Amino acid sequence: MRLDLYQAETAQVAGEQGSLLDEARQKLQAGEKLSRLEANGVLHALQVLIENAIGKAKQILKAKSEPVPVSAYDALAALARTGVIGSENLSVWNAAIGLRNRIVHEYMNIDMNRVLELVYVDQYRFVIEFLLTPISDK
Repeated sequence: MRLDLYQAETAQVAGEQGSLLDEARQKLQAGEKLSRLEANGVLHALQVLIENAIGKAKQILKAKSEPVPVSAYDALAALARTGVIGSENLSVWNAAIGLRNRIVHEYMNIDMNRVLELVYVDQYRFVIEFLLTPISDK
């Protein structure tokens, strides 16, 4: 798939999932408690956003004729190495990938209060910004 088409799709997903997280953030900031269904929706939205970002990272590397690693951590490290993202942001990306891994593989060990705290302070915004920002393949 062409990078521009891929990025248009990632932007659409970012808008949809981001608006769900924004809605949850607004409820939390208003002092409302999320239902179990809404809390599970938060986990799903975060998983989709982070997986989408990992996919975009790999598509960018492919478009730049860079080696595409299997590991999400390595893919984001390669983006930092090539200057697509700042290396100072790599620890935040690694934490996001770790959260995604926990949601998918260690779902019985998720600290939901910590997840909701991240949503409350808009800590997911950097993923959405990455997904919405077009990246050149040059």
